[in-house]
Amino acid sequence: MRIFPKARTAALLGGFASMVFASCAWAQDGGGKLPNGSAILPCVTPIEGMACIPGGKFIRGMDGDPHSKCDQPSYNKKGVANTFPAAEIWMQTYYIDKTEVTTEAYQACVKEKKCPKSGPKYTDFSRPKQPITGISWYEARTFCESQGKHLPTEAEWEKAARGEQGDLYPWGNAVATCENSVVMDASGRSCGITKKGNGPEKGRVLEVCSRPVSRYGLCDMIGNAEEWVADWYTDNYEVCGADCLGIDPKGPCAGSADKTCNNLRYKVVRGGSWYWPAVHATGIHRRSHVPSNDPYHHFGFRCAATADEMRALTAAK
Repeated sequence: MRIFPKARTAALLGGFASMVFASCAWAQDGGGKLPNGSAILPCVTPIEGMACIPGGKFIRGMDGDPHSKCDQPSYNKKGVANTFPAAEIWMQTYYIDKTEVTTEAYQACVKEKKCPKSGPKYTDFSRPKQPITGISWYEARTFCESQGKHLPTEAEWEKAARGEQGDLYPWGNAVATCENSVVMDASGRSCGITKKGNGPEKGRVLEVCSRPVSRYGLCDMIGNAEEWVADWYTDNYEVCGADCLGIDPKGPCAGSADKTCNNLRYKVVRGGSWYWPAVHATGIHRRSHVPSNDPYHHFGFRCAATADEMRALTAAK
């Protein structure tokens, strides 16, 4: 594992900015070994709706985050960056949903009595192909487990968003705009698309994949609905320490569903959303919130699967 000094990180990111996105080597597709000697597994054909993220190393985090003064409601320390230090993290091959979990998918789980009733409190947020929003971390975790998957770790989410080279976005290093993501811009929230009912200017989440597919064949990793991930929130990766380093890190307490973890009380939310400007919508931005989602926010999520989970899923089809 390697932790990069600030100058090295800046040089890396500057170099990556000049790369042509279509020619990026996103990850190794099997072959090679992890630092513990385990073989990196090749991708297999996943079940419908999931994509393979090939194993190998990637650059997680960033030193000198230009967006250290975040004004989103959260439990982050105000005016202090939370994305450092940048480090090489190793991942075994895994799989992740191509889209955020939709309203129709979540409601099907409710109908099967595998998930609790939950969802958005805004009007015009319940279209079948919109991402389900307004649920708690616990509800997101329950849904993923009901599908034979798991809520992605912060490392799984970030590698899927940034690729192995540590780009700031799923499409490279060009900033988020309404051409590539659903964010707030000069035209308003959700790229100027209003919602029905009261407060139309608040905008709404758009149907999944309303913007071009990006790295690994994924949609909406940036913008649309902010996404819960499994990890307990720490003020930065240095505070997290060994729990956020090594191979397939899961963060403190391995992302447990207990009410607290060593006095940690918040879970991590990633990706930015339709409601906030693009400065919040990067592959490194970290937001904290209580897992009960009280006070209420319109967060969404997607699921991931280990190689073992994928074998079970494909065998069941």
